[in-house]
Order: sequence, then C-alpha cells, then structure tokens
Amino acid sequence: MNPSLLNITPELTASVADKTQAARTLLAEIARDFPPVTFANSLGAEDMVLTDLIVEAKLPIEIFSLDTGRLPLETYDLIAAVDKHYGLKLKIYFPQAEEVEAFVRNHGINGFYDSVTLRKACCHARKVEPLKRALAGKRAWITGLRAQQAATRTGLPLREYDEGNGLEKFNPLADWTEKEVWAYIKQNGVPYNALHEKFYPSIGCAPCTRAISPGEDIRAGRWWWENPESKECGLHVKG
Repeated sequence: MNPSLLNITPELTASVADKTQAARTLLAEIARDFPPVTFANSLGAEDMVLTDLIVEAKLPIEIFSLDTGRLPLETYDLIAAVDKHYGLKLKIYFPQAEEVEAFVRNHGINGFYDSVTLRKACCHARKVEPLKRALAGKRAWITGLRAQQAATRTGLPLREYDEGNGLEKFNPLADWTEKEVWAYIKQNGVPYNALHEKFYPSIGCAPCTRAISPGEDIRAGRWWWENPESKECGLHVKG
C-alpha cells in the first residue's frame, strides 16, 4: 500500500481507536509485569506505531534496532527522524565484524543470493546474533509482527513464549490490518520510511528488498527470489 493513497473512513477511524486502546493497555501491562522489557524496532510502519505508543505513554520499555550494515539510506534517515521527532536515540546493535568478514570471505559480498542456506547464514550473522545480545538479560521482548504480513505468520498470537531466546514475546499489533497501521500513522503524524511511498510495504536490507506491484503480497519484495514459505530471517522462527 502506498500510504498517500489511503482513504481514512469513519469505520477505519473507529477500528483504529479500539485497537489503539487495546495496544496501549497491553504495553502498559507488559512494562509493569515483565521488567526489564525491550522492543525490537525494525523501523517498519508497524514498529513506528509501537514507538509512538511507547514514547507517548513514557513507558519504561527499551527500544533498540539492528543495523545490519546493508540498510537502505532511507532507513538511516528514519533513525535520524526518530531522534528529532521524539528526542529518542535508538539503542543500535551491530553485527560482530568477524562473522560478517568470514561470510563475505567464504561466499562473496552477495553470496546470500546463491541459496536459502547462505541467505539465512547472512541473516544470522547480521541479525540473529545481534538480536541475541539485545535480548540478553531481558524477561520479555515486543515486536511489530502482524498475522496478515506473511504466510509464515498466520495465526500469530498476541503473546507467545520464545523458546529460542528463553523469554516472553509480545506482538501487540498481531490483529491489526495494514490500513489500520497506516491510519494510525497518518492520524498521529508518526514519521515513517520514505520507501513506503515508493511501494515498499516491507523493508529490510537494501539488496534483499524491492518495490512490489499492485496486487502482490505485501512481503513479496522481501527475498523475492525465494518461495513465500522460506521468507523469514531467523528472528521469528519458532522452536
């Protein structure tokens, strides 16, 4: 969806109001019951909604992002915009240099295109390992995942236990629609990635993300050379 084309109807406004209140309540409960808690902000539209809700309520929830080293310029611009708009300096985690160096040395700078196995190895070095460090010592983490985002996320609950990381995981926007996310952003003046205006509904690393065409699935631009069933990076795989 190009956010500029969104038509905010009274029905959409009402549904956003209801879900916003539910998300506020859940976030407050998480902050109260599971300290220390952290929010993984991937700087997508959903994560900007949660950032706005957390900052607005002054909740004691840490907010961090992963800088893979291959993010689009527009994503770095958004990190700066978050600082300017909210006075919030995101806690940034970077990959371990030796892991990235080893991957590039063994498989080439763009080796992730060669197979799903190598792509996931790249994601592990640039995203999964830094996430482990970000979650260390936390009792819970929050994500901006939605059930409608991908075939791999069907039936996504509001709360689940993350066995891989050994802590509770909350998805406050699990039942939100894409239109509800964008209506909140528009109604509340939330900053967002400029690539969304260029038909990038889901944004990851620059070489692994493309714009989509009308009618395509919203995750079609992520790892577009792979089947939908494999389109996860390892951050949200169960088991």
